[in-house]
Amino acid sequence: MNAVLAIGRVLFALIFITSGIGHLTKVEAMTGYAKYKKVPAAKLSVVVSGLMILVGGIYVALGIYADLGALLIAIFLIPTAIMMHNFWTETDATAKMNAQTGFFKDIALAGAALMIFVFIGRGADIGWHITNAFFNLK
Repeated sequence: MNAVLAIGRVLFALIFITSGIGHLTKVEAMTGYAKYKKVPAAKLSVVVSGLMILVGGIYVALGIYADLGALLIAIFLIPTAIMMHNFWTETDATAKMNAQTGFFKDIALAGAALMIFVFIGRGADIGWHITNAFFNLK
């Protein structure tokens, strides 16, 4: 079961690792979109959020303070869902559907990240890992 838990962590983390790399290697394109969505300090937000999800994803995948990594991911996802996938402002049906899908994907992933945060912080077995929890939530 340790292998299954570790594989699950890696699969969960992959989207954040690859997205974090994308944020950091395509800063200008991401900044343009963030400006379009009226994100404050767009370029800084792109870089900081890219670092958050890259580090968070690596921490979760490798089991290095995976609770802290999961918390970083959740902190990224909740405002991102609201600011970047605000489907309630869309008038075009296709754009609305795409934004709604992105919104609920981010919210669902935030829920999973928060569960990982609490489970690990309370000492749950997370499969093979390098460090124990950063937080003590017992």
